[in-house]
Amino acid sequence: MPCTCGNWRRWIRPLVVLLYIVGLLVVVPLCVWELQKLEVGIHTKAWFIAGIFLLMTIPISLWGILQHLVHYTQPELQKPIIRILWMVPIYSLDSWIALKYPNIAIYVDTCRECYEAYVIYNFMVFLSNYLTNRYPNLVLIIEAKDQQRHLPPLCCCPSWAMGEVLLFRCKLGVLQYTVVRPFTTIIALICELVGVYDEGNFSFNNAWTYLVILNNMSQLFAMYCLVLFYKVLREELNPIQPVGKFLCVKMVVFVSFWQAVLIALLVKVGVISEKHTWEWQSVEAVATGLQDFIICVEMFLAAIAHHYSFSYKPYVQEAEEGSCFDSFLAMWDISDIRADISEQVRNVGRTVLGQPRKMFFAEDHEQNEHTSLLSSSTQDPISDASSMPSSPMGHYQGFGHTVTPLTTPTTAPAVDGIYNTNAVQDAEESPELEHNLSEKALDKS
Repeated sequence: MPCTCGNWRRWIRPLVVLLYIVGLLVVVPLCVWELQKLEVGIHTKAWFIAGIFLLMTIPISLWGILQHLVHYTQPELQKPIIRILWMVPIYSLDSWIALKYPNIAIYVDTCRECYEAYVIYNFMVFLSNYLTNRYPNLVLIIEAKDQQRHLPPLCCCPSWAMGEVLLFRCKLGVLQYTVVRPFTTIIALICELVGVYDEGNFSFNNAWTYLVILNNMSQLFAMYCLVLFYKVLREELNPIQPVGKFLCVKMVVFVSFWQAVLIALLVKVGVISEKHTWEWQSVEAVATGLQDFIICVEMFLAAIAHHYSFSYKPYVQEAEEGSCFDSFLAMWDISDIRADISEQVRNVGRTVLGQPRKMFFAEDHEQNEHTSLLSSSTQDPISDASSMPSSPMGHYQGFGHTVTPLTTPTTAPAVDGIYNTNAVQDAEESPELEHNLSEKALDKS
């Protein structure tokens, strides 16, 4: 149903700017009052400086999110983008709170660590949705390519068969981190409550060391699957410029993790010692506070990078319809990840029980914004997806194609930086693809 509040795209932006200015006029005096009330020390100064970066970071990120919601014309791509853009505000706000209240740092950091895995998952969803809609015969395209060997350090492992096997395993490799990271975070909380966690101390007598090793292995494998996925489909992904987007995701996730490890090493070798704890209670609290302060500063740079890498401009179309709130509500739908986790559990169960897996990729499977990462490549339809309402602009049919419920499919003009799906080009690709497959079959024979 069209929005009844007038041309809301014109007044929503000034409203957001006004709310930000009013909030700034309220928050800054409160921070100054807090500094005057307390004896100002290093801890308080660091918290105040981090708050300034927070106030500069969040508006940049929220502006990008708002623009995608205003121009929510291609749900399959913009929904995972919006989820990725939320990473910067969550990281920044979480670190600022943990910097102020070190005693609850491990609890608020739980949200940040779980969302880290969620971001990697959504980046894979973004790439997969683009390829699925742009290249309906994606499996055949991969099969026609030369065999891709594993990259170092897994170069000695048997190569994954080109086609549905490689595509499915890359997706599954990314999804496993979405399960492992929340699981280890819950274990960390339990260990903290029983007093055996000992964060920041490299020792085989605590739980933190083992959880760091496990998280690192899971994270590296997820990133490896993303790199392998990109290496196989580099030409097909070039139109959406995935390298900059990948670096934005990878740098935030990797830098935040490895700088925590580096700070822990500085504590271990005595660079950060009991001699200078300032207002913190222990050396471990100093290490955690330093990590949170650096993240607050880094997120300002990450917000700028995300603003340009995940820009809303390619999704702006001349004729845009939809409710003011439909796109906002669609942002909170998590039916796809719920379906993916269920599908992963079923696949693991089939493997354990020795049952044959079903075909990874089915024909005539409708793709929409509620379709999960694994269900887009399996024969089992997800009932949750079919029960979800359609997006404000209907089902996405490819770049430049948006089908509304009341209209027939039309081809929209090409947008900046992204080319349209060309029916003639697709028709020309089929004979070439068939020729490549026949040649590959003759080579094997």
